[in-house]
Amino acid sequence: MAVWSSSQILIAPFRVDPWYSLRPWGFGDLRPWFDRVAEGEPIGEAWLTGDECVIATGAHQGEKLGALFRANHDALVGAGRPAGSPLLTKVIFAREKLSVQVHPDDKMARKYGEPRGKTECWYALAAEPGAAVAVGMKPGTTMEQVREEIAAGTLESSLNVMPVQRGDMVFVDSGTVHAIWPGSILLETQQYSDTTYRMFDYGRPRELHVEKSLEATKLVTRAGKIAPRQLADRTVLIDVEYFRVERIDMNGRRTSASLRGEGEQPGLAYLFAAEGAGRVIGAGFDAVDLPARGIVAIPASSPDFVLGDVSAPGEKLDLIRITPNWPA
Repeated sequence: MAVWSSSQILIAPFRVDPWYSLRPWGFGDLRPWFDRVAEGEPIGEAWLTGDECVIATGAHQGEKLGALFRANHDALVGAGRPAGSPLLTKVIFAREKLSVQVHPDDKMARKYGEPRGKTECWYALAAEPGAAVAVGMKPGTTMEQVREEIAAGTLESSLNVMPVQRGDMVFVDSGTVHAIWPGSILLETQQYSDTTYRMFDYGRPRELHVEKSLEATKLVTRAGKIAPRQLADRTVLIDVEYFRVERIDMNGRRTSASLRGEGEQPGLAYLFAAEGAGRVIGAGFDAVDLPARGIVAIPASSPDFVLGDVSAPGEKLDLIRITPNWPA
């Protein structure tokens, strides 16, 4: 088990500012979710823990998150863990349909020189009536049929489409053909990879990766909705290889120790405020505010702290806790 060593430096909790990714299917105005208006091409994603995200508070304020991982890796994630940031979290805003796509598994990604594949999950922060996503292929679909329908532009007819409601958790393991359609706002947690093979893109002038997408595709996967698991002090939304996502019952305040699950050792965690607001307070560092849709990183070497709910009257901190799962 990799743990943080007391000989290493301490890094206190810190807030991270989002980095906005421009996408043709996105929105020009992300308000009220984020105070951001596009100046040109629409914004499709707010990356919360990307390497280009800027640290907003604390001793490393103004630095990019990726640089901090390179310089202080063990203090952030614990000794003996693989290099780099293990997880990318983002909020996805789809005004139009995203491309039909697939991500490679670790083995295929490494075949083509990438460090890892991409398994992900989507937690629905909001959903309009009729919102849906496509996850996997309909039973009985063959690879020959997939290839033919890509060429004919009819692939959508063979996708397994499922409705999405607020609070749903959808697992999308590598090799799953998938697409996000308009109507929902999704919190995505994934392996840190931006490798995407587009099968079909509704005529947009973007590169397709048909052969690689077919190579990556698995017609049968574990993808689909995940039922929440209720524990005494939290709801486990998903707990699979690479990541665990929980919804934490606050009851006003939580200590750093009580935020961790039973038997869980200190390690990297992200605290995301889906609604409401919080404040992290501890000895030796300035208080860190957690606004709605904000995210605070809790390093493995973090000193003890208390997280309090400081939401406005009539509101409540809806806290999502995200942690990496490491290979045995």
